[in-house]
Amino acid sequence: MSSDVIVVGGGVIGLTTAIVLAESGRQVRVWCRERARDSTSAVAGGLWWPYRIEPEERVGDWALASLRVYEELALKAEETGVRLTEGLHAGARLDGLGPWAAQVPGLREGPEGLRARLPLIDMPTHLDWLERRLIEAGGAVEVRDVERLPDAPIVVNCTGLGARHLVPDPQVRPVRGQLVVVENPGIREWYTAVEDAGEESTYFMPQPYGLLLGGTAQEDDGNLTPDPATAGRIIAGCARIHPEIADARVLGHRVGLRPVRDAGVRVERQLASNGWVLVHNYGHGGAGVTVAWGCAQEAAALATAPSAPCSSR
Repeated sequence: MSSDVIVVGGGVIGLTTAIVLAESGRQVRVWCRERARDSTSAVAGGLWWPYRIEPEERVGDWALASLRVYEELALKAEETGVRLTEGLHAGARLDGLGPWAAQVPGLREGPEGLRARLPLIDMPTHLDWLERRLIEAGGAVEVRDVERLPDAPIVVNCTGLGARHLVPDPQVRPVRGQLVVVENPGIREWYTAVEDAGEESTYFMPQPYGLLLGGTAQEDDGNLTPDPATAGRIIAGCARIHPEIADARVLGHRVGLRPVRDAGVRVERQLASNGWVLVHNYGHGGAGVTVAWGCAQEAAALATAPSAPCSSR
């Protein structure tokens, strides 16, 4: 049943897709420009929640499939980096969500918003674990420059923002996210006050390495340098919720570029005239962690299916 597969892209989308393929018996190599710890995925806040991601009619299934995986991984939190953590989506209401919300255990509405115990993922730890799991399944990770998608019997394109020039797909563009890491003054719950539109929001996530504060959603901004003024606004916004954050020692600054695609996530199979298969799995925006396993399962099925091409645009 072995078949050589190249997965291009070593972030959370590429690694989960490679794991699904490798654990099904395929020989898998991941080609990536940088290791997972240095990728955009490592900057993510790590909270499971369908945030700024389309197409709406598909996201629920992908997200729920991923939720089930994370619930299992949370049983080995120190190893996997996945913890089930209580928190509040301030101002959110159940009637503003899709049908998927009815299948989220413990999701409930109160006067302040929606409360739930959701997967909160320490991304550096989780990405290291994903790499180890792939290698244990017989896969390999190769750091290399990828100037074009390779010619191989099966290729899965999980390049995120890189798909803009590799495909090329001009619908892919960056949405900049800036965060601040501070010493945690004792906060145990996550908090979000996020609008679907607008460039600024307020959220914080308690992680083992500190309290992660956010954030921004700056359209078409590819600047990876932290802005001190933005960092100050982020800290001040979070301190309005918990005043003790204002005096917390700053440990670091992070910037990541969310790979948004105007038409929504692209999970699509293309079949060449010689029978070789190219599957695209990119455009997850700020919710790659949330849908990673659901999209990986669909992309892996498309990559290995003998039937005619099918797609989700």
